[in-house]
Amino acid sequence: MAQRRRTHLRIGDHADHRVQPMELFFDLVFVFAVTQLSHYLLERLSLAGALQTTAMFLAVWWAWMYTAWATNWLDPDRAPVRLILAAVMLGSLVLAATMTEAFGKYGLAFALAYCAIQIGRTFYTAWARGEWRRGASKNLTRAAFYFVASAPLWIAGALDTDPMRRLLWWAAALALEYSGPLLFFAFPGLGRSKVEEWQISGEHMAERCALFIIISLGEGILVTGATFAGLEKSPPAIFAFACAFVSTVAMWWIYFDVGARRGSELIEHSDRPGLLGRQAYTYAHIPIVAGIIVLAVGDEMVLAHPSGHAEPASLIILIAGAFLFIGGTGLFKRLTSPGGWFPLSHLVGLGLFALLGLWGWLAHPEPLALAMIAAALFVVIAVWEWGSFHGGWAERIDRVRNGQVH
Repeated sequence: MAQRRRTHLRIGDHADHRVQPMELFFDLVFVFAVTQLSHYLLERLSLAGALQTTAMFLAVWWAWMYTAWATNWLDPDRAPVRLILAAVMLGSLVLAATMTEAFGKYGLAFALAYCAIQIGRTFYTAWARGEWRRGASKNLTRAAFYFVASAPLWIAGALDTDPMRRLLWWAAALALEYSGPLLFFAFPGLGRSKVEEWQISGEHMAERCALFIIISLGEGILVTGATFAGLEKSPPAIFAFACAFVSTVAMWWIYFDVGARRGSELIEHSDRPGLLGRQAYTYAHIPIVAGIIVLAVGDEMVLAHPSGHAEPASLIILIAGAFLFIGGTGLFKRLTSPGGWFPLSHLVGLGLFALLGLWGWLAHPEPLALAMIAAALFVVIAVWEWGSFHGGWAERIDRVRNGQVH
C-alpha cells in the first residue's frame, strides 16, 4: 500500500518539481472560467452582480489554488494523478459552464461540481501522502474536512431559490473554507497543523501562480481582441484598443519584471515555504487576479462606447480594478521583499488613480480619455519600478550630470 502511494508522489529534490505539461493543460479550463467571470460581471453591472461575481471568483480561485498545492506533492507524470487531474478538469469545466446561471437554475450543478472537486481531490492527496497511517501528518485530512463541513452550506444555498439568500449561504461557505489556512486547519478531534507540515516547492508554487496571472492577462487580450474584431475600425475604437493593449503590457511588466522573480527566489530559499506560500500566493494573489479581471471588463466597456460621458459604472470598474491590481501587487512585493517595504511606485500609483477617479466623477470625461490616462499611469508605474531596480534612477541622473551616459 505504501509503495502504491509513493507512485503517486513526486520523488526527489526540488529539481523534480517543475511544472508539467499536464498542469498547463489543466489550466486551459480556467481560461474559460476567467472569461465567464468577466462576461458575468459585464452583463450585471450592479452591486448584486459584483457580489455574485466575487463569490464565484473566490470559488474558482480556491479550486485552482488547492490543485496547485496538491501538485506540489502529486506527480502529474503518473497515470493515476493524470486521471485525477482530468476528473478535476471535468468538474472545473462544469463549474465554469454553469456560472452564467449559478444564481439561477444551475445553482445546484455549480455547488455539486465545486464540492466534488474540493473534497475528492483533497482526500485523494491526503491518501497519496500516507496521512491514514498512525502518527503521520494529518494536514490535508484536516483541509478535506473543512470542505466536508462547508458542503452543506453550498448545497443549502443552491436549494434556496432567492439569489440574495443563496449568496449569503455561499458567502458563509467561503468564509469557512478561507479561514482554514489562517487557523492552520484546526478541526475538532484532529488538532491543528504545524508550519513544518506545509513543506512545498517554493519554485513550483511561484511558477504556478505566475501562470495564472498569464491566464488572466491573456483572457483580457482575448476579450479585447474579440470585441475589437466585431467593431467598425474608427479612430476612437483604434485608440481604445491601443490603450487596452498598452495597459495589459504595463501590468505584465509591473508583476513580472521584479516581483515574480524575487518572490520565486525568496520562497525557494525560505525555511518556511508553506507559510510564505499561504501569505504571498494563496491570499495576496487574490486581489491581483481580481483586478485583472475587472480591468478587462473596463476595457471591453470602453471599446464598445469610447465616446460620450463616462458612466459611473465604467468609472468605478476602472478605478476598482486598478486599486485591486496595484494594491495586490504591492502587497505581494512587500511580503516577498527583504525589507518588507510596499513599493513607492505602487503607493504613488494608487494616489494617482484616486485623483483620476475624483476627476472622472466631477468632470464626466469621455471613457476614452479615462482609458488613455489610466494606460499612461500603468506605464509610469512600470517604468518607475524598472528604473529603480535596474540601475536606479538616482544613479542614472548622476551619470547624466557627470557626462557619463551609457
